[in-house]
Amino acid sequence: MDTLRFYIDGAWVDPAAASTLAVVDPATEETVGQISLGSRQDVDRAAAAARRAFAITSQASVEERLGWLSRIIAGFRARLPELARMMTLEMGAPITFATERQATVALFHFEEATRVLAAYRFEEPMGAGIVRREPIGVCGLITPWNWPLNQVASKVAPALATGCTVVLKPSEVAPLSAMLFAEILHEAGVPAGAFNLVNGDGPTVGEAIAAHPEIDMVSFTGSTAAGVRVAKLAADTVKRVAQELGGKSANIILPDADLRAAVIAGVYACNTNGGQNCQSPTRMLIPRAARDVAFAAARDAIATIRLGDPLDPATTMGPLVSRAQFDKVQDLIRSGLDEGATLVAGGPGRPAGFNRGHYVRPTVFGDVTPQMRIAREEIFGPVLSIIGYDSEDEAIAIANDTPFGLAGFVQSKDLARARKVAERIRAGRVYINGAGFDRSLPFGGYKQSGNGREFGVFGFEEYLEVKAILGDAA
Repeated sequence: MDTLRFYIDGAWVDPAAASTLAVVDPATEETVGQISLGSRQDVDRAAAAARRAFAITSQASVEERLGWLSRIIAGFRARLPELARMMTLEMGAPITFATERQATVALFHFEEATRVLAAYRFEEPMGAGIVRREPIGVCGLITPWNWPLNQVASKVAPALATGCTVVLKPSEVAPLSAMLFAEILHEAGVPAGAFNLVNGDGPTVGEAIAAHPEIDMVSFTGSTAAGVRVAKLAADTVKRVAQELGGKSANIILPDADLRAAVIAGVYACNTNGGQNCQSPTRMLIPRAARDVAFAAARDAIATIRLGDPLDPATTMGPLVSRAQFDKVQDLIRSGLDEGATLVAGGPGRPAGFNRGHYVRPTVFGDVTPQMRIAREEIFGPVLSIIGYDSEDEAIAIANDTPFGLAGFVQSKDLARARKVAERIRAGRVYINGAGFDRSLPFGGYKQSGNGREFGVFGFEEYLEVKAILGDAA
């Protein structure tokens, strides 16, 4: 598969300069496609197209925008198996997970944007005037590889729903599903220039988007270090910056919880998507007296994880996305051993029987202290740290002792107690007793996990400006 063109102004166009990058299947380490690496000139062209299109999209009626979304949803549903398979090839998500979660959750964002748009009040009387909410303009969207289509959809859906236009840079590591997504938008009849896609790397295309004077807002999902760079570049043009960055989420298992069940569920949650999730509960906090029971439960949970060919429906964990990610995770696993943590399950190296692919052993460390690297750094792999505590206050202090604040987890049979603990966790989302995904609730972080929110009405309003008109209260 060679996808060497960019989607700009309603057409597939050649890049300004010829430079290509291979897309590698992380399960086989074989090339499955190629993309072109864009330049500042390509971003200029896309931004100009988006600016022209904004004159149309910003004036489009709610009914017209609902029509775009409806046709995108229909096209997405029709091609969902193809989209899922593409994500399996480009980033290694098991095909069952890619179908039921990766692709399906991406579709949810368009369904949710439709729901919000249909009921949203863009104008209302207030005081001696009227308050209007208007589309912010041209939006630069920079998305990661771990949920390649979900993160694209979580930004594109509200942007188009509000009447904005888009310049998208998907991850160069996993760009192929986004190229299929562009085909869906083209077939849906979205106005030319409303959606533009330029592939490329962060230092070139990403930075050009963040700094571009014709781009009014940048929405970025990725590492905290890259988010800081984006914000600095955006500052010169005083554009709005919305960011969803790193995480090191704590999972507090209170003494009254069903310990074995809570540990097993926590292990599975930490290993979902190969641990490549920004809100993974990678720090499990347990009553110190429950150490041995927790370790045994964790070993049992790890033993049920099935590594294998991600195209096999029975596989529950595939490879990590790249060699670079594999090496990073191996380094952190070794650091856990060097710093004296107890290896409960897994460990360094590839799993037995795997001689190719970026597969790692799902790993659990016990007796972890809060200052160890594995307890402080975002690993972005299937590595869990179990930390003991003696009191509820100590558990909350450990949970909050991090520069991140994306998510938290609390397990308890006493919902009132769990709620009080949840309120004290400094994070943008807290899940009680394994609560499921809700696309209408806001998603985003405190502290160095970002600013702004995605999903539902909160994500919708990130793409709107607020205008007061005085003297027309009627």
